[in-house]
Amino acid sequence: MVLSFRNEADNLEEIVTRLVTTLRNEKRIVFELIFVNDASTDGSLEILKSLQINIAPEIVIVNMSRNFGVAECVLAGFEVSQGAKIVYMDCDLQDPPELIPTLLERASGTGAEIVHTKRISRAGESWIKLQVTSLGYRYLSRFYETTIPKEAGDFKLLSRRVVDLILEHKEHLPFIRGSIANLGFSQSFVEYRREPRADGAKNTKFRLFSWRWLSGHIDRTLISFTDVPLKISLMVGFVVSMLSMVGILIVILMKIFHLSVGGWAAIMVSICFLGGIQMTIIGIVGLYINVIYRETKSRPIYIIDKIIRN
Repeated sequence: MVLSFRNEADNLEEIVTRLVTTLRNEKRIVFELIFVNDASTDGSLEILKSLQINIAPEIVIVNMSRNFGVAECVLAGFEVSQGAKIVYMDCDLQDPPELIPTLLERASGTGAEIVHTKRISRAGESWIKLQVTSLGYRYLSRFYETTIPKEAGDFKLLSRRVVDLILEHKEHLPFIRGSIANLGFSQSFVEYRREPRADGAKNTKFRLFSWRWLSGHIDRTLISFTDVPLKISLMVGFVVSMLSMVGILIVILMKIFHLSVGGWAAIMVSICFLGGIQMTIIGIVGLYINVIYRETKSRPIYIIDKIIRN
């Protein structure tokens, strides 16, 4: 098990108890619970250390040197993990740990190297967020070369081979769902109903339309996995150029036939319109250059401070 968390003091005891109860009932399973602490500031680390001593010696605490982000911490957990099968999930209790034996059974029964959990309902989420999520899955399925399963979030079972291949990617803006979809291999699905956050929607770490959400969404899910924005920019530039040529022809004809030519207002509107398109296209190209820049620096995408085992 790999669980990335930041400031989940209110949820840790419950999720550890549920995980231990569920997995210890499966007599054939030897397991470890790898909790990756993304520089929590609410006392989560001390709580987890206490749980490791008193409740679950199977806990392995991976302490990061600073706040890196969810995907980076999941990859750090993958690196530390030793199991033949790895399940990763969040610590907010929206995804039920009791589903893990079903994931293991499905993997054994079908031979699938990837078992997705597919949400058939999402409690505690606003109508706007559900619509934005649905739109996001639609554009991902349209623009990506490989299909990202709809409503299959960050609660999956992966084989050791899949995990090792993901670790080989070394991308500086990792999007794990995209990397998994890109690998292929045999896949299966388990459906479930997602619960609201245990400590309430007000404490969500990713607020819709926040700068953090928007920036991560653009850099990780769009720029890193498709060149469609660049192709759209090319098409827009081509269309605007054609329209400009038509406009020039109209102006010449109006001059020849002594018709009135548009004045200052029309010229300024045209200049502002074309300038806006140019700046947009330059911005899109700049996003791709930024990704290239980050990749060429070859800095580590995460740094583990220490690993605490019982």
